[in-house]
Amino acid sequence: MKAVALTRYLPVSDPESFLDVELPKPEPKGHDILVAVRAVAVNPVDVKMRAPKDKVEETPRVLGWDASGVVEAVGADVTLFQPGDAVYYAGDLTRSGSNQQYQLVDERIVGRKPKSLSFAEAAALPLTTITAYEAFFDRLGIDRDGADHGQSILIVGGAGGVGSIGIQLAKRAGLTVIATASRPETIAWVKELGADHVVSHREPLVAQVRALGFPHVDHIAIFNDMRHWDDAVELIRPQGGIVSIDNTNVPMPMAGMKTKAASLHWEFMFARPMHQTPDMIEQHRLLSFVADEIDAGRLKTTLAEVLSPINAANLREAHRRIETGAAKGKIVIEGFAG
Repeated sequence: MKAVALTRYLPVSDPESFLDVELPKPEPKGHDILVAVRAVAVNPVDVKMRAPKDKVEETPRVLGWDASGVVEAVGADVTLFQPGDAVYYAGDLTRSGSNQQYQLVDERIVGRKPKSLSFAEAAALPLTTITAYEAFFDRLGIDRDGADHGQSILIVGGAGGVGSIGIQLAKRAGLTVIATASRPETIAWVKELGADHVVSHREPLVAQVRALGFPHVDHIAIFNDMRHWDDAVELIRPQGGIVSIDNTNVPMPMAGMKTKAASLHWEFMFARPMHQTPDMIEQHRLLSFVADEIDAGRLKTTLAEVLSPINAANLREAHRRIETGAAKGKIVIEGFAG
């Protein structure tokens, strides 16, 4: 089968940072399904995993943690899917990725593809959707179905992949959304997704948020990096919560959190599959819930651009764009040539 892989960790400008290779077609066992991959999305985690370092892989390594496709075959213990089902999923960081024609993935972290979306539109969603959903509803404890209607949330990094679906999920839950964006095109993007207010993450956040009439906000989601930590501590309401997805070495003074009895949560959407947690099927359930919401017209894809076909050259280009830090929404690569 065709695949895009690496053996060395090189700058994306190097033509050998990704290679077009042929690999054996895997066979599913246990809870695994074998998916014929139709489209993949590129995320910052892909860029981090490919980042230059002194390591050489003995066999080609396939990255990629966002995909949609069709179930080709199933393992003996599979009960949720059957061959022919259209699916979407983010996969498991510890396993071979989605940048290949056929991929093995545990059925418990796979959702039914939204019927109203193309494969490219669906591939844009899984990783960021799981991240935002878990951040809001599992970590911060926001009620998914509106019991916290009227509460406020500040989403730092509103135009990125996680922020783009996060704005929609927060609005569906009835929250007032303040999103950060800094360029005309990203400001327009977050407004289109439903943000009630937009502030710039290139300027101090406290003064901007308070100028909107919010002395404090009920919830804060940091979906880019932790350089806004001090502002977040100042803005969070007493007994409120902050969630972050950033792997940071930035100093994080906690005195303000303590005196407010505020909580800090970390979100890492690969935790459930990596550690085989007893509740890993919750990712199947949440992806299927979001598929229903999309088909009902209450949520929409965050796809911004499609490249084709899935090959080394287009993976390099997608990684290059992600590395600029200026991308909005999601970049998807669709279809294997031939």
